[in-house]
Amino acid sequence: MKEIKMFSLVGNFAGNKDVARDIRMKDVMPALDGGEDVFLDFAGVESATQSFMHALISDVIRKKGIDILDRVYFKNCSETVKGIVNIVVDYMQA
Repeated sequence: MKEIKMFSLVGNFAGNKDVARDIRMKDVMPALDGGEDVFLDFAGVESATQSFMHALISDVIRKKGIDILDRVYFKNCSETVKGIVNIVVDYMQA
């Protein structure tokens, strides 16, 4: 299991898509490729942009299929962050 504490990487607002890309490439994908589940802990993160979330998870879904979300967990999300996650996931399924 790989747990990523998002607040320590993005602060209370997740808006930088370059940071999201780095998290995806350096932490999320290697863990999934190694058979680990990934826990994205958003404790303390109040909001996120759609572009941040897209950069964080869309390429993962594109490369590994939508079922990969059975191994990616979103913890301690504010209602705003949950909404952004759902928008991006819905978009990737369309």
